[in-house]
Amino acid sequence: MPDDIARWLTEHARPLGTLTPGAPHDDLEPLGDALRDVRIVGLGESTHGTREFLQLKHRIVEFLVREAGFTTLALEAGASATRALDAYVRHGTGDPTRLITRLGFWTWRTEEMLDLVQWLRTHNRDLPEDRQVRLVGMDPQRCTDSLEALATYLHQVAPEQAENVRELEPLAQAHPAAHPDPHQALLHRAEALAAFLEAHHEEFARHTTPKTADEALEHARILTRAADLVTRSPGPPSGDNSVFAARDRYMADAVTRLLDDEPAARVIVWAHNGHLAKGTYGDGVPALGSRLRDRYGDDYYALALLFGKGTFLARRSHHLHAPPRRTRIGTGTRSLEARLAATLPGNYYINLRTNAPSPQATPWLHTPHTQRSFGAAVPRFTYRFHVAPPHPGRRLRRHSLRRPLELLPAPAGGGCERRRSGRGGWRAPHGPVAPRVSPGAGVLPPDNDRRQNASTGRLPWQGGPSAQESSTAATDSISTSWSL
Repeated sequence: MPDDIARWLTEHARPLGTLTPGAPHDDLEPLGDALRDVRIVGLGESTHGTREFLQLKHRIVEFLVREAGFTTLALEAGASATRALDAYVRHGTGDPTRLITRLGFWTWRTEEMLDLVQWLRTHNRDLPEDRQVRLVGMDPQRCTDSLEALATYLHQVAPEQAENVRELEPLAQAHPAAHPDPHQALLHRAEALAAFLEAHHEEFARHTTPKTADEALEHARILTRAADLVTRSPGPPSGDNSVFAARDRYMADAVTRLLDDEPAARVIVWAHNGHLAKGTYGDGVPALGSRLRDRYGDDYYALALLFGKGTFLARRSHHLHAPPRRTRIGTGTRSLEARLAATLPGNYYINLRTNAPSPQATPWLHTPHTQRSFGAAVPRFTYRFHVAPPHPGRRLRRHSLRRPLELLPAPAGGGCERRRSGRGGWRAPHGPVAPRVSPGAGVLPPDNDRRQNASTGRLPWQGGPSAQESSTAATDSISTSWSL
């Protein structure tokens, strides 16, 4: 990086004190100033398997809820299962550990996620319902909860319709394009069920309650959206009509419904950087963020989290049902992350979308720079080349953060032990810092493997093969770009 660009970044950098949730928010006040009139904030991540991202996002959620008045947290998680988790954070109903495992994706089964959910519950506990923070899933995938809820409801109000729910059972665990069908028969069945419930809504509300009838109708609508995704063709992967674009469109629609239903709502959108981008991702797929930007303009503010080097967890794309594995990545020399990491030590954020950038900074801010991007599954070797080409002054427009993390000794023999940040943690040895490890916390095992520690309320450490699925993985440096 030329010295004049490094000088400009250094002059505009602001220190960030900690990644740890619960810390004072003084260092985030400039972010609050930028978000004063914003209705939607996107919290991104360049991997789904990095512990520090989850910690920092938790801390920013605390800040946005307490200091900026945000009312809803919308997750890149199943809309079906997240409804039960929302009941927990607002009313204390259910076991949060079990409810998190029902979200269906390994990326959510972390103790960091459990910490966030429990913080939301603590925050909501003494508040009137109209001031409580809601938790919403945007993604119409993995609809077991909706199928179960509708089966129970129809048994009560219209038993003759029960067979229609059974015909939709492929939606329980199916992913987009899992059952491609040019006629979309599954979608037509789901639409017919939703139309039936809507036509009899008032009648069924009298037999049950208006709230119960509303819940059932919403579950049917979730199934309709899921059936559309499941029956679409897997290709072509690009363009506005692809299954990937449809998924992002449904997630954007979920945010739009939240804002339309409650004009005073302010929404935090928790998703991957790719989904939050204001342009396209992958092979020209219009992102969730692009749709929010088109509809809400500057009321949408996206924060993209990046990291320097270390390891993260991801499944192998050729073995999607195996536990996630530690995946190592270096800083490199040509990525945006490498440029930011080489400029300043310590945690910092910097305004990359200034109204009056220096003549030296302007060309750099508007020049394409590759940004690394990793999903929940990556190929074995070529993941190192997974990049997106943002302009710092356009798609990554607002801030950047980096710091080397303090590392802890690795467990003897290369094994793992259950420890937590500040109170311990585990990480596999990686890169030039082996055999030291960075603090972390365990991924929650699948529901049928769950063992609860009665004394702590935490899941005890599981050794052996499950150790691979026991944590979001470490980085020994982290970068975060926050964009307008």
